[in-house]
Amino acid sequence: MTLEDLTVKIKNLTLEHGGKIGATVKFAFEDGSVIYLNDTVSPTEVNNEKLSAECTVNISSENFVKLLNGEMNSMGAYMMGRMKIDGDMTIAMKLANMF
Repeated sequence: MTLEDLTVKIKNLTLEHGGKIGATVKFAFEDGSVIYLNDTVSPTEVNNEKLSAECTVNISSENFVKLLNGEMNSMGAYMMGRMKIDGDMTIAMKLANMF
């Protein structure tokens, strides 16, 4: 999946699950690209700008696709080091409400 495909998929998820996080989150990928969510506004803003966020999830795009497709559990990914969290861990735990 391309970054554009992933961004569209996240936008679609926020249409159904927006407002459940109530914070800013950035997914940072190994190539330097990002998906930024601002769930403090309605509708949730989703873009690819490198803005600061309350929680940053560092993950490979391959593992991110697995998370989105339900092929990987977020807690397992974190415990195995496939996903690293910078910032507010409680926000990261709320991400399970979106995926």
